[in-house]
Amino acid sequence: MKELKTLKQAISASALFKTYETSVRKITVLDGVDFEVGDGELMVLRGPSGSGKTTLLNIVSGIDKPTSGELLVCGESLTEKSEDSLSDFRCNNVGYVFQSYNLVSTLTVAENIAFPMEWLKKPRETIEDRLKELLEIVGLQDRAEHFPYQLSGGEEQRVAFARALANDPPLVLADEPTGNLDQKTGAKIIELLGKLRKDGRTVVVATHDAQISKLADKSCCLEAGKLMSSNE
Repeated sequence: MKELKTLKQAISASALFKTYETSVRKITVLDGVDFEVGDGELMVLRGPSGSGKTTLLNIVSGIDKPTSGELLVCGESLTEKSEDSLSDFRCNNVGYVFQSYNLVSTLTVAENIAFPMEWLKKPRETIEDRLKELLEIVGLQDRAEHFPYQLSGGEEQRVAFARALANDPPLVLADEPTGNLDQKTGAKIIELLGKLRKDGRTVVVATHDAQISKLADKSCCLEAGKLMSSNE
């Protein structure tokens, strides 16, 4: 197994494997993946559908675990943490923007964004102040009391970003954040990603969008579970 570097990194992964076993065969989704992302860098993760991009993001976030390998995220090893510890880690350190948004349909925009803060039992005044700030950042002040079904896809995506940023995480992950959006709406999401990078957050984006790739400090390509190329 490749030795992890001692330099300060937001993410350091070594020999990550992820396999699933069915009754007839074993499927390898990640096949010995190594990569590092420095604090404050924006990394783009490219590759065809089914190459393992979402699986890798899920592992980095602590939603899933690798079958084997080593993974340090924000200075903590995730491979030995319990599910409860991983939940706490995610809530404090990781903002995840899912490809399908994953908004709670029965909650308003404001309630969806506030949920991660309420999970950490932050004071109501703190939540209200942060909620106001986030609605301004994503330009949805007039949508606070609307439900997800009343929003466009681009608005839902911006709510998903605001929710991901609720607890001011040092690491933001985004899975195809412009994949379902028109060019104009996608440009707003790209602008937001650029702002996150400028503000010094570490960002990892799985995307096919060439405009997002232009923002990247680092670009990696997954194909059939293998990391085929990267630029440092």
